[in-house]
Amino acid sequence: MNIAVKTLLLPAILLMAACSTSGSKPPLVTTAQVDLPKYMGRWWVIANIPYFAENGKVATADVYALKPNGRIDNVFAYRKAFDQPEQKMQAEARVYPGTNNTHWQVRFWGGLIRAQLVILEVSPDYQWAIIGNPDRSLAWVFARNPVMDDAQLKTLSDKFRKYGYDPAKLKRVPQVPAQLPASN
Repeated sequence: MNIAVKTLLLPAILLMAACSTSGSKPPLVTTAQVDLPKYMGRWWVIANIPYFAENGKVATADVYALKPNGRIDNVFAYRKAFDQPEQKMQAEARVYPGTNNTHWQVRFWGGLIRAQLVILEVSPDYQWAIIGNPDRSLAWVFARNPVMDDAQLKTLSDKFRKYGYDPAKLKRVPQVPAQLPASN
């Protein structure tokens, strides 16, 4: 990413971070236990409450790989349109000790930007996961398969309610052209 783009993004990111205080909300708590080796690999972003970098993207995924130092290589892969090439944004994550591998800090651009995420639930077979962040401004439904039927997505989206989220804020991320909204 060139310096001009970083310069333009920095004020927006800092504003987002400043607005993301948890206020009077209770802490985000999960009872999940994550087996990191099983969690590694490609997760398709089926739905999210997006932040600015995710808006308008299609065929998005997060790809995780354990590093020898115990940290996690985190690549956000996306397309601006289905006929465009896949692009990638590189990050590194670390797991907070004592959290059953559920609470992560993700660092973008060498640590210039930091975000936290909490793995709220993961299926026993590691085929889907729901992820939030401590202030509940962001959320994701992940799956190993890029296509999820509406009933399963609704079931997973509704799970966010018990964590203090409004499930109606989750938006499906088009993973295949058939999921794009119809144009008039």
